[in-house]
Amino acid sequence: MTLTVSPDQPIDLQIGWPNPALLPASILSDSATTVLSTPSIANPALLYGPDEGYGPLRTHIAAWLSDFYQPREPVSAQRICISGGASQNLACVLQTFTDPVYTRNVWMVAPTYHLAARIMEDSGFAGRLRGIPEDDEGIDIAVLESGLRAAEEIALRAGNTEPKMKPPRPWRKIYKHVIYAVPTFANPSGKIMSLRRREALVRLARQYDALIVTDDVYDFLQWSAKPEGEENSGDRACVPRIVDVDRYLDGGPQDEWGHALSNGSFSKLIGPGARTGWAEASEKVAYGLSQTGSSRSGGAPSHLCAAVIDQMFPTGIIQNHIRDVLQPKYAERYHTLLAGINEHLVPLGVTAPPTAAAAGGYFIWIGLPAPLLAADVAQAALDEENLRLSPGHVFQIPGDPQVLDEEFADHLRLCFAWEEPRHLSEGMRRLARVLRRMTRTQV
Repeated sequence: MTLTVSPDQPIDLQIGWPNPALLPASILSDSATTVLSTPSIANPALLYGPDEGYGPLRTHIAAWLSDFYQPREPVSAQRICISGGASQNLACVLQTFTDPVYTRNVWMVAPTYHLAARIMEDSGFAGRLRGIPEDDEGIDIAVLESGLRAAEEIALRAGNTEPKMKPPRPWRKIYKHVIYAVPTFANPSGKIMSLRRREALVRLARQYDALIVTDDVYDFLQWSAKPEGEENSGDRACVPRIVDVDRYLDGGPQDEWGHALSNGSFSKLIGPGARTGWAEASEKVAYGLSQTGSSRSGGAPSHLCAAVIDQMFPTGIIQNHIRDVLQPKYAERYHTLLAGINEHLVPLGVTAPPTAAAAGGYFIWIGLPAPLLAADVAQAALDEENLRLSPGHVFQIPGDPQVLDEEFADHLRLCFAWEEPRHLSEGMRRLARVLRRMTRTQV
């Protein structure tokens, strides 16, 4: 029997959070009990941890990543630094590897994960964030190269040839540029950057001495793009990470630092409240990241939680949870929402995302027919249908002088991770009613 949804029931397709029912609370409870009842684990876990993070978890993450991404060479524990989640880690990357004067700009794929911009601004880059458009293959390399070239010309004319604010330290390198992207199942667009674009991006980063920082937080949430697709299609990554490309491309990195860092997190797999993640990069960059002042002062963040999470790896519990719970449940939500878009919205002129080789992540990015504006639609949906949506202008690059007021104004980001499947279907029926009313009003 299909349960109906009350018309008074709020439906939230805005919030980018995981559904709590899908998170492994009972597994965490068992792991925490093991840690806290075993003095040999509890005593060191309750003290300050090593700067680079809980050693057993670094080893287990390295093996786990090697199995999922299948890089040409296995990932070593020395390439892993435990973090307090992807956001905290991004702040540490900027603190350690950038100079607010010498580092010219932060280049962000547009549309972007909007909450990353505040982190960039806090590190001294307010007004120097630059958006680079994407097409169906990902970031526009030609536009990025033009921007990098122009920024270098400006820096040379100004005599900006060495770091101004950060004194030299043996554990860090100051990069001239930072390039930020979510290359797989991007937030908000859901796109997958193609392998050839990833390779072109690495070559460009090497040419202009840029550090590519990728949020790879959705990679494990992968499934077939077809509703009746093959099972276990998420056992292997659909495309190499940019940090892996940097290891093999054209003979490997140009120096011991490299030009790519992968930002990983357990927030989408175990729970955002765990505040635990990891970075993978060259051994030099991973160690340098561990020397960020806050880690040197207090040891690796989330040390106790890292010890708890580590208990999930030896028996394969976390891998099984991803395969048997998260991937199929989120796949059901994704295909339910996409079916609702195709049934209720596409006939009204809404543009659905093109079919890709794989599906995953949290979001679907849809285009509205002219002359509708996403901000107006989102407000009407909230007022009239108790439906929360994210309008596209939220995902602009703040402070970029090239950004137009109407950029992404005809797009909506829909999150399918939070709500139950039946609420997703009802949400599309409600949105269709809003669009019909607004279209009639504007005729």
